[in-house]
Amino acid sequence: MDLHSTQPHNDHACEGISDYVAELQFHMALHARKLVPHLTKAADSREQLLQQTQANFEKLVSRQSRSER
Repeated sequence: MDLHSTQPHNDHACEGISDYVAELQFHMALHARKLVPHLTKAADSREQLLQQTQANFEKLVSRQSRSER
């Protein structure tokens, strides 16, 4: 068994976990500042659109902050 052949897989797994933790920390920071409302079932299509837009924005900001590292 070649140990070098498993290294890229391990690096990728660690990177995935690191990304997940960074995204979770970012969301928790926003939530602590009350910038993220509790998600409830949207009463109408406007509220649903707002929730989806907010989720997409959080993902975008999280990805941008990770790429700047």
